[in-house]
Amino acid sequence: MPAIHYKVDDHIAEITIDNPPVNALTEDMLASYLQHLEAAGRDDDVRAIILASNTPGRFCAGLDLRAIHEHGSAKARSLVDLLYVRMTDIQFNLGKPSIAAVGGTARGGGMTLAISCDMIVASRNATFGYPEIDAGVLPSIHFTHLPRIIGRHRAFELLFSGRSLSADEAYTLGLVTSLTEEGEELEAAKALARLLAAKSPTAMRVGRKAFMQANDNGFRQAVQAAADSFYGIADSDSGREGIAAFVEKRRPVWNTPT
Repeated sequence: MPAIHYKVDDHIAEITIDNPPVNALTEDMLASYLQHLEAAGRDDDVRAIILASNTPGRFCAGLDLRAIHEHGSAKARSLVDLLYVRMTDIQFNLGKPSIAAVGGTARGGGMTLAISCDMIVASRNATFGYPEIDAGVLPSIHFTHLPRIIGRHRAFELLFSGRSLSADEAYTLGLVTSLTEEGEELEAAKALARLLAAKSPTAMRVGRKAFMQANDNGFRQAVQAAADSFYGIADSDSGREGIAAFVEKRRPVWNTPT
């Protein structure tokens, strides 16, 4: 069965992640997601896009670290090219609003998927986090935009502690647009999508383009540098040890930096 599902109903495109148990992102999944996202952007019948999960209790755990462990830097590069560089470009030029409906856990690359959308609707049982540092790698793409959303010092603490945060904290920090009760995030996202789909498609396309340009603030220019940073650390002793420890379910042994 495909791990990414796509349907269009009443001018709303739904892209659903379905790769239990944790919705880890494989290269094929990312390629499929971006293909559907581009298709929704080109389809004049689509006026809003929702990204959701079909796996209970999980939005997305992030990149498939097992694949990076098994195939090394080449796999890391292909995954991050899709997740960082390609997705940023597609979202920037989408021409219509996108909404992430987050229930359960969003981590690492799952955070990247969600925050790339224009809005995030989350259930109160959702949790968020940037655990890359615990695997000896870095959430590099978030270094640019997260301080602008929540402030430099709070962003540094989240990005380098690796701790998780609740939906309430994410909402208070401005990472989440609205909160719902558990299990109601998709319906709330659909209601928001219907509200936006009722607006002038031309005004939405022109307005979103102007909004993205006004708020870009160099983010797109920083994406390649963020990708290069991830490649470099994933191919380092730290990255290889951290990813191996994650896959082997053990504590990492860090070498003293030289």
